[in-house]
Amino acid sequence: MILARKRERYYFTNAFSQMKRRILKFDSQPGSPHISAGVDCDGWLYISGQGPLDFETRKPVAGTIEAETKLTLEHIGLILDQAGCTFADVVKCTCYLADLKDFAGFNATYQEAFTTPVPPARSTVQALLLGGIKVEIDAIAKIPLRKV
Repeated sequence: MILARKRERYYFTNAFSQMKRRILKFDSQPGSPHISAGVDCDGWLYISGQGPLDFETRKPVAGTIEAETKLTLEHIGLILDQAGCTFADVVKCTCYLADLKDFAGFNATYQEAFTTPVPPARSTVQALLLGGIKVEIDAIAKIPLRKV
């Protein structure tokens, strides 16, 4: 938002669309959601919910909670990389599990990706997930300043 002055009053103009950039857009296919995998906005990367999907077919890849979590985190890693980030730059994750009984297996795999002394803030909740997947994760990362 840009603050502008008009007749001694301040108002906001919407410059938001000029500040955001899509990261890794999925090809349009029948049934594909109308989303960006990630959006870079004002130095922050917002990653849409990722799950254990085959990127080619966009179909779920069934497996154990550990396997599904690992594939989901690989997708997040790809989006982070496209934006110039790593898992160390992630500050917040929201994790959705189809069954909270899977938490221990999920958590063990999740911890393998986030190895920094200060892991990201995280919420983990149970949810009804599409396609029978066991896990979905969205994330927010701070994009590091680039050296010129």
